[in-house]
Amino acid sequence: MTPVELSRTVLRAVRCAVEEGELDVAVPERVVVAPPGGGGCGDYATGVALQLARPAGETPQRVAGILRAHLLRQRGIGEVVVTGPGFLNISLRGSAAVALVAEILAAGARYGESDVLGGRVVPLVVPREVRAVVHADVLRRILRSQGADAHIYADSPGDIRAHVHTHVHARTDLPLPPSWHTVLGVPDSLPAPPAPDGDVAAPRVPVAPVPVAAPDALLGLGRDAARWASVYPAAHDRVVVSGEHLVQRESNPLFRVRYAHARVRAVARNAADLGFQGEPGETSSGRALLALLGDHPRVLAAAAAQRAPDRVARQLVGVADAVLPLLPDVLPLGEEKPSAAHRARLALAEAAGAVLAGGLDLLGIDAPDHL
Repeated sequence: MTPVELSRTVLRAVRCAVEEGELDVAVPERVVVAPPGGGGCGDYATGVALQLARPAGETPQRVAGILRAHLLRQRGIGEVVVTGPGFLNISLRGSAAVALVAEILAAGARYGESDVLGGRVVPLVVPREVRAVVHADVLRRILRSQGADAHIYADSPGDIRAHVHTHVHARTDLPLPPSWHTVLGVPDSLPAPPAPDGDVAAPRVPVAPVPVAAPDALLGLGRDAARWASVYPAAHDRVVVSGEHLVQRESNPLFRVRYAHARVRAVARNAADLGFQGEPGETSSGRALLALLGDHPRVLAAAAAQRAPDRVARQLVGVADAVLPLLPDVLPLGEEKPSAAHRARLALAEAAGAVLAGGLDLLGIDAPDHL
């Protein structure tokens, strides 16, 4: 059960409570579910009881108790615990987690893609600045993953490198820096937005994150680190270019993400050498990881809608940090034979690897099998 499906399930519980006269409120159009925060438990949590308490004339705890009873009757719900002032903490039945892993493995790196923005034309208009162009390129990829027809245009046409070169060096007799396409995989020049076709034109979407103070230093990081440095901070945050973007240690979030993907691939190769493969199944491991994987489609849709590629980058860090502790238990130890639990844990790890690979691809970053 994905977060979107769980949100609909919670809405059904609210609707049932209203129809049976237990609550006198208007059924909301949507309910937000997310991984539980501090003090929470289970796979997902929602504050819908706090949202409905005042219009219902009830305490949040009372509303939560009513909704809990209805949620426990819904298919796929294992347990519901009320915590704090009235948060509903929901645990899914094992079969729902198994189905989620199977769904991810079937979709592979394309898990999370949708047509939610199908038919939408999105012209991304950028200034001639390196971080803006990288941001726009990543946004184009994310928007297209959600069905939008996204393209990048310059707010003033011309060679982007020449503009930056002149701005940084204040001299035109120096050689141009390396091709941006070669270094970053983004265009060196962009066209102006097309003239309106007919009476209605798609509204232009400006993409103008805080510029990089040292574009030459950013280019010096190479493609993967430079793209990550450009999009991992939110658009309104400043990029500080340093050697930390290249170090291979835990303090570097890009390294953790790429290392986690490489470790998953290594574990899968080792399992194949031992003669077994991953199979979605019941496992008590990785509940936090399952919640993050189930939330991935919502994160992609939100990143597209809010023009926020940093949300995808942060999601990948969360998945990486959740899958790494699982990996030591995937392979049997010593003379131990591979069991159903080993196969289930391997399938879960491979599902995380698919999400990491797909997310890195959206950012235009390599997902290595060896690191």
